[in-house]
Order: sequence, then structure tokens, then C-alpha cells
Amino acid sequence: MSRKGVGLAAFDRSRITSAQYASHGSTLRSTNAQALETQLDVFRSLLQQFAQTHAKDIRSNPTFRAQFARMCAAIGVDPLASSSNSSQSAGGVGSIWAQLLGRSVNDFYFELAVRVVEVCGATRGENGGLIELPKVRERLMRSRIEGAPEITEDDILRAVGTLKPLGSAYSIVKVGSKPYIRSVPKELNTDQSAVLEAAQVLGYVSVSMLMVNLRWTRARAQTALEDLVGEGMLWVDKQSPREHEYWSPGFMLESDEFQHGGSGGVAAAAAAG
Repeated sequence: MSRKGVGLAAFDRSRITSAQYASHGSTLRSTNAQALETQLDVFRSLLQQFAQTHAKDIRSNPTFRAQFARMCAAIGVDPLASSSNSSQSAGGVGSIWAQLLGRSVNDFYFELAVRVVEVCGATRGENGGLIELPKVRERLMRSRIEGAPEITEDDILRAVGTLKPLGSAYSIVKVGSKPYIRSVPKELNTDQSAVLEAAQVLGYVSVSMLMVNLRWTRARAQTALEDLVGEGMLWVDKQSPREHEYWSPGFMLESDEFQHGGSGGVAAAAAAG
């Protein structure tokens, strides 16, 4: 009987000890969370002072701007948060940033996003709604007014990101290792991405090239190519002596041969599409 009593007492002590450990652990977690939040508040405050002091540099210097954006992301601050959120989160970090940086960062990216949309719309007939990021930057730089801040590819990526809350079809996709802006809601499937990546090498692909290099069946290759032609992302040259060649529109528009009317078959096919 005495042994049984000792066993019950030990059980009670163990239960009490476990509860104490659990309570202590909860207290530690709460204390650590509060300390972390305090540190983040300090970082946010310092970043806020930094933004106020260097707002002009943030707007005019693309390298400085990119580093500032990375600092913000590291502590969970969105410098592009819309000022319209201030009514929903009065005193919140997002609304403060929108008020502080509205003219130096927010408007820069929102205005850039509008220009990106204009470039994508103007070139959609040439590329089917899929344009390389460097080509977008090149067009934007050509059209910027004198004294306007320089635009980097990083800026364009962030500008496209501002369109996501609007449910926009605009997004960044990777074809091979190259970033593209897609301005059509259609998603590229795996086969279409593989074809576009292959077309980057020579500027064109054909059914036989896909069959040999990707080991596809003729039907699979033909289907992927016809889908991309239908979307305007490839142009077909029906005058090739061997077989139809499917060209990247961007490659053809850049070539001197195309500009001087040397590839009439491709131009005619594009016009017909």
C-alpha cells in the first residue's frame, strides 16, 4: 500500500512539474516575441528616418532605390503600400510608409506600371503578349523625358508587382533563364515554355528540331507550335524549302533581313495572323 501511495505522489509531482515547464515555456515565447517586435519597431523607425532623409536619392538613384527596397523587405515593410489602406489600418506601418514615400516611391512605381502596360499593349501584336524584360526597359528608356530618373529591370519587376492587387493579367514568367512580362491571362504550359526557350537559340524552331532535340512525337511538337502561333507568340514561315519554320517575333523584328523585306514568308504569315 505504501508503495502505491508513493507512486501516486510521484505522478502528481510529475504532472505539476510538466505544467510548470509548459507555463515557463509559454512565458519565454511571449517574452521573446515581445522583444523581437520591439526590435522590429526600432528598425522600422530607423528606416522611416532614413527614408525621410534620403527620399530624393531613393527616387533618382536606381541602385540606391533597389537597396532600399531590399531593406524594407527584410523587416516586412512594404514601401509601396497604398495610402488608401490608411483608413483600414490607422497608424499602421503600411499607411505611414504610403504617406511618407507617396511622392518619392509609390508614385514612381505606379506611374512606371502604367507605362509598362502601355508598352505591352503596343507590342502585343508583335509578340502575342510575351515580351522580354530588357526590351521593355529599352522602350521605356527611349521614351523617358529629359531629367527623368533612370529605370532598371528591378524597377520594372516591382512595378509589375504593383498590378497584382488589381487582379491584373500582367505577371513575370521565366522562359529558360530569361524573364518575360506576360500581358495575357493565358498560362504557358510546359511544352509551350520549352518551345519558346528553344526558339531563343536560333530565333526559330521547327517540328523536326523539336522531335530530335526534345524527343517529342510529331503530334506533340505540332500541337505546341500551333498553339503558340495561334496566340501570336510565334510566326510561321511557310516559304522555307524543307519545312515550316516557327520564328520568334522579337528576333525577326530585330533582324536587318526582316526589316528590309528579306523574309517575306514570315511577314506575310504574321500579317495574316
